[in-house]
Order: sequence, then C-alpha cells, then structure tokens
Amino acid sequence: MSSVASVAFVDDHPVLLEGIVHLFKAKTRFDVVASGCSAPDAVSIALTHSPNILFMDLSMPGSVFEAIAEIAQKCSEVKVIVFTAFSSVDSALRALDAGAMGFVLKGSTLADLLDAIDVVSRGELYITRQYASQVMSGLRNRARREELVRQVKLSVREQQIIGHLMHARTNREIAEHLLISEKTVKHYMTSLMSKMKARNRVELVIEAQRSSVIHD
Repeated sequence: MSSVASVAFVDDHPVLLEGIVHLFKAKTRFDVVASGCSAPDAVSIALTHSPNILFMDLSMPGSVFEAIAEIAQKCSEVKVIVFTAFSSVDSALRALDAGAMGFVLKGSTLADLLDAIDVVSRGELYITRQYASQVMSGLRNRARREELVRQVKLSVREQQIIGHLMHARTNREIAEHLLISEKTVKHYMTSLMSKMKARNRVELVIEAQRSSVIHD
C-alpha cells in the first residue's frame, strides 16, 4: 500500500459517518475521497473514486450484499471492509462470500480499524478480534459441508429415498412409492447413513439438507 491510502465510508447514520470521516481526515496517512449513505452510493464511489479501502455498513438502504459482490467483480482493486453493528455469523459469512475482505464490529477502537486497513491491504482477511473465533468456526463448518458434498455421490434411487424421508415417510411407504421391497429400502438406508455419517433417520435428513445433496 502507498504511504497515503485513499479511503471511503458508506453509512446511513449521519453522526457516525461525519465523525469517522473527520477522524480519518485528521490523519495524514489517509485521503478520504468520498462518503455515502446507501448500497448504491457504495457502488458509485467504488466505480468513480476507486478507493484503496471502502468501509460499508450492512444496515442501510439498498442491497448491501449485492453491492459488495458488484464492487468485488467490477473494482477488484477496492477492498471492502464491513463496519457494522450486526454481530451474526451469517451476516459475516454472507459479506465475506460476497467479496468483503474485512468484518469489523462497531464499538471497535480506532486501533482496530487501522489494523483492519493494514491487514486487508496486504490481501489478507480481517475479522474483529472478539468475533474472529465464531466466524472462523462458521467458515470451517461450511468447508466441511462443502467437502461432504464433493465426496458424497448419491445415486438417483438414493436421492429418491432421501426425498421421501424428507416427507416423513416410513420404509414401507417408501417401498410402495418406489415399487421396491421394504428390505431393499432398509439396505439403501444403511448405505445412506454410512455415506452421510448419520446415526439415524433424523440425522440423515438434517445432513442431506445441510449438504444440499438433493437436486431438483
């Protein structure tokens, strides 16, 4: 990163926005090139000003996650850091999936914000310290599910059986629907539980839903 980094801020809370802009303008290592108050503003700022760092709130007018994705696609040189009060793992994962490089909770110190800028400027991921373990755990769990999807290959018949399980049908009902014997259904059930690492029918259905192994 150059000695003077260009930054921009997008937040629909006027007082907070004015305060953080003023704070960064007072620091000689930063050039505040723009500010805005909505998801469309964020995209416009990225396209027009190409700041090194773009701070964005999650709770503001417009589709924020789509805006992050558009910025990541069209302005890869702009690194987005989410600066938000929303402390849910799902929100963090969605933001990171969309292309954000950082996730910082409001209430963090200025030192945290500066640290986030330094980290993402190196092309690394930054997560607020007090929240990092939860988000990283979510990333690991999702990675395990995705790996399971890659590893598990279900036949058409196995997918049909899981589809019936999701409708809470018994082995006998499944056999009647598929015109096979109940013994054959039990055989498939044993195989499926082994493949999906499930101990019972309920876990089998839950893991199938999580892993998205059922296709339309």
